[in-house]
Amino acid sequence: MEEQRKNSYDPNEDIVDRMWKRSKNSINLVIVVCNILVFLAVTLTRGTESSRYMMDCGAAYAPLIESGEYYRLFTSMFLHFGIQHLINNMLLLLFLGDYLERAVGKIRYLVIYLGGGLVGNLCSYLHELSLMKTGEAPAVSAGASGAIFSAVGAMLVLLAFRKGRLEDLTFRRMAVMAVLSLLVGFQSSNVDNFAHIGGFLAGAVLMAVLYPGMARIRKRGKRP
Repeated sequence: MEEQRKNSYDPNEDIVDRMWKRSKNSINLVIVVCNILVFLAVTLTRGTESSRYMMDCGAAYAPLIESGEYYRLFTSMFLHFGIQHLINNMLLLLFLGDYLERAVGKIRYLVIYLGGGLVGNLCSYLHELSLMKTGEAPAVSAGASGAIFSAVGAMLVLLAFRKGRLEDLTFRRMAVMAVLSLLVGFQSSNVDNFAHIGGFLAGAVLMAVLYPGMARIRKRGKRP
């Protein structure tokens, strides 16, 4: 009962206060902290601006993945090129992830975040392979944006199932944010748009698959 009160929505409560109140039980906050700690560790050793060193730390690089280092599809989700890259991703994840985790529960949130991130990185890897066939040099890539876009796609589908509203979020607001984020990516250099699109679509599909089970649980009067 106490845990249910902690996760209940109060329209007059500040979102930061809400996250702080349930911080000990937040998987999303653990993910954010892990990203920050990895960034600090890389920064204090040799730095996050070196593509060569980021590759050594586990960033995605198509030739190495093709040779069997598939773990890079996972480890690259926790690496960031520079402080601005980290801040941009973590601020969005901090707020959006909190909404999604409270709505779907810890396990489903992990499935969406990690599963969508892996699919996004896989799409990026396949795109890099196609570019390599044309003679273009492969890029070193890293970042949590594929996983974050998975959360965006999942939230849009969840809002559609919830008749366009979840707490103070609306489908229209999320759709505008998603479109603008994708457009900014296409207009910016050094942005892995294939990871964004792959993660977004994976998150949407995962939510569509997971939601019927959530709906049955709610009908039985249990928490998701």
